[in-house]
Amino acid sequence: MNADATLLPAARIDDFHRDGYLVLPGFAAPEAREAMLAVTRDHLGRALPPVEYEAELGYPGAPASLDAPGGRTVRRLRAAWQRDEAFRSWAADPALLARLRQLMGDRICLTLAHHNCVMTKHPGYGTATGWHRDIRYWSFMRNDLVSVWLALGSEREENGALKVIPGSHRLDVQAHRMDALDFLRPDLEENRALFAQGRVVELDPGDVLLFHSGLFHAAGRNDSDAVKYSAVFAYRAADNLPLPGSRSAAAGDVAL
Repeated sequence: MNADATLLPAARIDDFHRDGYLVLPGFAAPEAREAMLAVTRDHLGRALPPVEYEAELGYPGAPASLDAPGGRTVRRLRAAWQRDEAFRSWAADPALLARLRQLMGDRICLTLAHHNCVMTKHPGYGTATGWHRDIRYWSFMRNDLVSVWLALGSEREENGALKVIPGSHRLDVQAHRMDALDFLRPDLEENRALFAQGRVVELDPGDVLLFHSGLFHAAGRNDSDAVKYSAVFAYRAADNLPLPGSRSAAAGDVAL
């Protein structure tokens, strides 16, 4: 796709800033998606490190340990940028970067510390994820990054597609509404009212979801019989620096 062929119209840019997310249907070329999917299946089959296991997270319903039934269920393949040229080509795709520059400015960087992975959701042992903001564990001068979520296969509610709360990136949510893991507490009525505003973002293979680092999002379990795969990267404006000494600064980034 030509980088300048179909830039975002002003109305869609306004939609992103208002809602905190935007879907680009059929954005990734089939051959690029298939190349990433082939690498993903190969590396997942070999559990090629670095990987994150469901058992390491302690989310509700996760295996109790790596040695428990389902304990070697992979949650994500980390360091996607470093894994293969297929991921580097996608993350630096000129058409993608052109649209990100419309949202963040001309000079942008990809952070290697956050996302930079292939998210996998397995039937059976793939856990649901509560309502959270990505910025909860990130440390930057501004809460103003954009995550790029590429559906490598079909994403539907039944296999754990993402859910978002439109406009929630603009909310000031007090600390008492969050639990120890920085998920919104489901026992609070004010949070349940917010949950009711959530909507499922169903994606076809090759669709891309752009979402703000402050947007509340969640995902259910995978109740299908196939693994769901999503390539995910995060970008920042070049002047939105990671805080010195933080995990966000430790892994470095890529100027694009």
